Amino acid sequence: MTETLNTKAPVTTGLYIGGTERQTEATLEVADPGKPGTVVGHAAAASPRDVDDAIAAAKAAYPAWSALSPQERAAQMAAAIQGIAESRDADAAILSQENGKIRIEAWVDSLVFEIRWNLALALADEVDASNVLAPAPGIPVTTTVAYQPLGVVTVIVPFNWPIAILGASLPHALLAGNTAIVKPPPTTPLATTRVVQRVAEKLPPGVLNVVTGKDADMSALITSPDIAKVCFTGSVAGGKRIMQMASGSLTRVTLELGGNDPAVVLEDATLDDAELDRLYAAIFDTTGQICMNAKRIYVHRSRMDDVVAGLSSRLDKAVIGYGLDEGTTMGPLHSPVQKAFVAELIEEAKASGAEVREFGALPTEPELEGGNFLRPAIVIDPDPSLRVVTHEQFGPVIPLLPFDTEEEAVRAANDTWAGLCGSVWSADPEHANRIARQLECGYVWVNDHGATRLDLRAPFGGMKQSGFGREQGIEGVRAFQDTRSIAHLDPDALAAG
Repeated sequence: MTETLNTKAPVTTGLYIGGTERQTEATLEVADPGKPGTVVGHAAAASPRDVDDAIAAAKAAYPAWSALSPQERAAQMAAAIQGIAESRDADAAILSQENGKIRIEAWVDSLVFEIRWNLALALADEVDASNVLAPAPGIPVTTTVAYQPLGVVTVIVPFNWPIAILGASLPHALLAGNTAIVKPPPTTPLATTRVVQRVAEKLPPGVLNVVTGKDADMSALITSPDIAKVCFTGSVAGGKRIMQMASGSLTRVTLELGGNDPAVVLEDATLDDAELDRLYAAIFDTTGQICMNAKRIYVHRSRMDDVVAGLSSRLDKAVIGYGLDEGTTMGPLHSPVQKAFVAELIEEAKASGAEVREFGALPTEPELEGGNFLRPAIVIDPDPSLRVVTHEQFGPVIPLLPFDTEEEAVRAANDTWAGLCGSVWSADPEHANRIARQLECGYVWVNDHGATRLDLRAPFGGMKQSGFGREQGIEGVRAFQDTRSIAHLDPDALAAG
């Protein structure tokens, strides 16, 4: 039976620790970024004692869970994900209200979690793969190199695509034999908590736990010596804090951080309607608030008019409004702070003399007045030193920078602190691949770009200050394992030596 949601009634969520839902006296108030003064709901605010209890529950569940075979764990995880789609419409409505993004994106957010979960389960037969090293001259042993889980892991996800991003690491951690504690974002905790709890209820107590609350009360999720690994997705500044906190106990980290993704449009790019649609989505999906969105567009000078016209015609049709309203194609930014930052970038570009084109109309409904809405903009041929080029905008503005030679384009694309993703646009695959191999980032598309085009089977992660470690695929499982070598003395090899 599909769950329906009364979008007028506040949503409440608790903690889920050791197989039991737990309410707290203190709560987090979750605000609607599109409707100032509207409260979407309340999430339980864990105390440090609650966090300690979650760590203890996960630690207690670890021996039995890790003792199962990967196939046995996969079978239980497959059963746990069954029926997750029945509440997808309700989850999407909640996420749209607490995040601001349009309903269809919120719906896909949950769908991607399920897809990633099932793709991880397909890797069960590879989890315990081992390699046997036969005796060699001077080494009279037969050595088996195998993998083992780490222990209790913490998974921390951001506000923009919290459920989908959770699917890039959580199922891999569990399949590898770890137990887990999920920390949803404090500004968008409701939908994520609901999804995680429904899955956790079908797993053995303590295998999967979820805690929400103020960051100041949650530090043990990173600093506790009982935490074997932290997987964090968020800002570069946040990643640096996590790494510093984890260093005290030498806790391992995977960091998937911000990006400043270049898209390089070569002279021979096709740029038909389908290609321009993909480029537009790569820039403006989720109102530009995706780490792997295209953030800088380098265009061969001969194709600048094509790209400007193509993006402009699509932006002319943008409907800025409330995420749950029919017809809305671009919702508000998530926070007033981010709205102010992006607006500042646009004004700075104008003041520099760059050509700035803004599109669309802000909503006029009284209940949306003061919401975090911003008109999308393109900045044509800005000075490369402007912050709209050098910083991650995380909003609906994009710089278009012309180039004359491919060497110039590659040099500019790589001249950044970031190394998450990039793309090359060309009608010639060999030409595109030659440029793609020169981009300094962890993931490159050809004639495409963006989260909706990510191959969910492939390893994903960044370089430079975009982080390190990989999620998804068997590499994502290995990120939650360590190697162990067991050597057996071989009498025959010993005698021969």
